[in-house]
Amino acid sequence: MPRFITELKRTHSCGELTRTDVGNEVVLFGWVNNRRDHGGAVFIDLRDRAGVTQVVFEHGVRPDVHDLAGQLRLEYCVGIRGKVVSRGENANPRLATGEIEVHATDLEIFNRCEPTPFLVEDKIDTSEEKRLQYRYLDLRRAPLQKTLMTRAKVNHLTRNYFTDSNFLELETPFMGKYTPGGARNFLVPSRLNAGKFYALAESPQLYKQLYMVAGFDRYFQIVRCFRDEDLRLDRQPEFTQIDVEMSFVEQNDVFEVIEGLIVKLWKEVLGVEIPRPFLRMPFDESMAKYGNDKPDLRFDLPHVVLTDVVAQHGGGGVPLLKQAIEAKGIVKGLRVPASASFSRTEIDKLEEFVKGMGAKGLARAKVAEGGEWTQSPFAKTITAELRQAINQAMGAKPGDLLLFQFGKEAVVHTVMANLRVHLAKRMGLIPEYGSGGQWRFLWVVDPPLFEYDEESKTWAAAHHAFTRPRDQDLQYLETDPGRVYCWRYDLVLNGFEIGGGSIRLHDPVVQARVFKAMGISDEEARSKFGFLLDALKMGAPPHGGIALGMDRLVMLLTGAESLRDVVAWPKTQKGTDLMTGAPGDVDAKQLRDLHVKSTVEPGK
Repeated sequence: MPRFITELKRTHSCGELTRTDVGNEVVLFGWVNNRRDHGGAVFIDLRDRAGVTQVVFEHGVRPDVHDLAGQLRLEYCVGIRGKVVSRGENANPRLATGEIEVHATDLEIFNRCEPTPFLVEDKIDTSEEKRLQYRYLDLRRAPLQKTLMTRAKVNHLTRNYFTDSNFLELETPFMGKYTPGGARNFLVPSRLNAGKFYALAESPQLYKQLYMVAGFDRYFQIVRCFRDEDLRLDRQPEFTQIDVEMSFVEQNDVFEVIEGLIVKLWKEVLGVEIPRPFLRMPFDESMAKYGNDKPDLRFDLPHVVLTDVVAQHGGGGVPLLKQAIEAKGIVKGLRVPASASFSRTEIDKLEEFVKGMGAKGLARAKVAEGGEWTQSPFAKTITAELRQAINQAMGAKPGDLLLFQFGKEAVVHTVMANLRVHLAKRMGLIPEYGSGGQWRFLWVVDPPLFEYDEESKTWAAAHHAFTRPRDQDLQYLETDPGRVYCWRYDLVLNGFEIGGGSIRLHDPVVQARVFKAMGISDEEARSKFGFLLDALKMGAPPHGGIALGMDRLVMLLTGAESLRDVVAWPKTQKGTDLMTGAPGDVDAKQLRDLHVKSTVEPGK
């Protein structure tokens, strides 16, 4: 065992020494971040998670230690002992420890390091694939270490906040029974129950409701969840939720607790005061103005719904608009102010952008003096009355650029929502990633309980089947499910959904009506949700809750570019771990033990 471990214990981190420590003897452990040999003296920057300290090995002080220091190379893991000395006029203002250096009297090389596949530096241009392959080296870089330390702080603050608010931290199973939900589950074969499978929990939803039935009143958990979905910038197959459930509450009670947590996190982590209460917006308004239920409110550029205006004018001489109305589609416009100064080439690029999202094109018009339209495919046929009505509805001024989408509602909303954000980045209204110092929190409330599935011609739960409908809408459950709105809510920040939840359905009678509206028979309901339905008949209290995405919270708090930058051991967009090689092959015996047979042919 090295002497430094058994006798010489670490006295300080590499990021905390200041001029007040001058003259003290210290012991530091860490990695060689930089090395310079000036002949009679070897200089290194010694790094640990707290920072960097300059260490000097002088030949005239300890020749043997100086000679050993000559062997040091980048990323060697070492321990040193020495005296803190002022750097005087040679101080480095870029370092927290820049006013001092340590003149070493002892050196121990714990482990040597082979040449690394990339330099461990704050800013590198190494491909993400290479960094993920050697993630343990990538994680030595200060930006990633700072991010994960912030994540640890968020965990700590969250746990303390809920404990101090009389919540109980309770665990739920990872492996349970598969129940239909909004995401595809990972399945785990059971060796002891041939042909049976567990499902990895996509959330603790049903179990946390059962905690309420059991009388625990206030539950929270920082929990791992699993979803077998296609990956993207802000999604991983395994992720972490701050999961919350409360009894005897209504929507405002949930908001009060969660806003308190958010305010605490932003204050303690960033030193930023977030005003309360957070803005609220009905779901329908969000869809109409922004095209989705997670709008970025750091900038304006709202959509304008023109469906009624176009319908009142019978298409106004534009066949495509008339056809869209007759097909029960919608028409939307977006006004880009003249100050944006888009060139003809840039406008053409906008059309290519929307085509990449499935749009057939991008109708547009440049507003001239007097409200006339130029550079528009509609200019020659549109009636003056419809043009004037659209200009008025959109607040158009000379020099403005008007952009239009029309057709199926879902496609128009999606295209226009993404176009709005794309324009904001192009116009410098928001940065490519990160907050830009703006924090726009929003509760999106009162969404529809159901959404219509065009393929199956049935109504499905937009969130889950246990969301409580609004009392005034119960009359429409059997006759017009599309008019039923519910007590569901999403917490949105800068265009990201960071949390979602609802007030739950605890009334078995209304629950049966909801299932009927979805075309789910009593037998099917019992098969899928029998244990929960039984529990709701056993004196279940009114309850509700929410789940916050820990990974997204940390991504936004730290300004990280990707969710993979805030997860220690992330998967790629194909769901692979480049470091360990997961997912990997298993041998035939393992499959036989699990009563599973692979249909994939070798080599394919």
